[in-house]
Amino acid sequence: MKPNHFVGLDIGTSMVRCVVGMLDENAGNKPSIIGHGSAPNLGMRKGVVVHVDDVAEAIVQAVTEAERISGYHISQATVNVNGSHVSGMNSKGVIAISSGNREIMTDDRYRVEEAATVVQLPPNREIIQFFAKNYSVDGQQNIKDPVGMHGVRLEVDAHIVTASTPNLRNLDMALEKAEIMPTHHTVSGLAATEAVMGRQQKEAGTVLVDIGAGSTNLIVVEDGEVQHVAVLPIGGTHITNDLAIGLKTDLDVAEKVKLEHASLSKVTKTTANVSIDKLTHSFPMDDVQMIVEARVEELFEYVDKELQRIRRSRKLPGGVIITGGTAKLPGMAEFARDKLELSARIGKIQNVGGLVDTVEDSAYATVVGLMLLDMLLLPDTPSHGEGRAQKASTSVMGLAEGLMKRFKR
Repeated sequence: MKPNHFVGLDIGTSMVRCVVGMLDENAGNKPSIIGHGSAPNLGMRKGVVVHVDDVAEAIVQAVTEAERISGYHISQATVNVNGSHVSGMNSKGVIAISSGNREIMTDDRYRVEEAATVVQLPPNREIIQFFAKNYSVDGQQNIKDPVGMHGVRLEVDAHIVTASTPNLRNLDMALEKAEIMPTHHTVSGLAATEAVMGRQQKEAGTVLVDIGAGSTNLIVVEDGEVQHVAVLPIGGTHITNDLAIGLKTDLDVAEKVKLEHASLSKVTKTTANVSIDKLTHSFPMDDVQMIVEARVEELFEYVDKELQRIRRSRKLPGGVIITGGTAKLPGMAEFARDKLELSARIGKIQNVGGLVDTVEDSAYATVVGLMLLDMLLLPDTPSHGEGRAQKASTSVMGLAEGLMKRFKR
């Protein structure tokens, strides 16, 4: 039985966020948000768990708040995997079609996908997601779904996402302590993509840049399929640290300067004034802007390097969509447009109703996407072979069709 309520749990470096949703029958089965919660997270560094008890406590606080608003008891959720230990790699699978009439069956597709996952990995890494980009039948390329076609040789081009096994175990331990069972694991960028990217953008070719506190998720979607996944070890916390060093001030003062005065567009004021504990601190606005611009420029240099790796630098018609807490910096979209030479905009959550006004903040894109994926992904079923993941169609709500799989762990 498919559940009536769906839960996304975003365990981020600085915050844990939880969103509860359901399908609203009065609005044509449109996803509707009925509860949300958030809590500061002190147990993570750069997306990686460093203190299990602190992370578990933050999860409990966020979940409890979401339960109070929604009136729904949360025991399981779709959870994100984050941190620079997450990386993507391309792979190919090839099989022969053995049936008498050479018709490709669903089992053949499963076999070729399984063949693509037979890659050499270090003992401390494991596959968390598998994306089939396209199939080939007897040399005919760019086939989206080969089932029902006839041929002798079936191939698949795939993108595999791997992560560090110890980091995954620590994350699961924190969830276990918080008494939350993860129904699925997915990368943060894919969740944000589900929340803010429309079908046209997925088909044309778009890069999503999700700038969190400790890391930045990058995901390239083209022809409706995931082409590249990467996690960069730079985030909003690095801007705060740079301000603390450059302005020679405390971290709490630097954070307030970032939140109240940091900007990537032209400003007219000459000083940045912040008050903490009845003390007023003043800094030259030119210094603040120079420090912030330098760090964000470095971030987009890393993004461009990733795009160059897959030969998509300055070649994505859908442009750049920016999400995450740091996306709220004034002038961020214009700055990205200049540095990446692509159209750029701040991501807005689409096709969701209910308490959407409370989660319109771009920092909530990932957790709303996790809730949507909780709806889209099928419940776990006995697998056809060890390591095979389940299929989920992302065609719901008019989004691009594609395969998305999560490996059983």
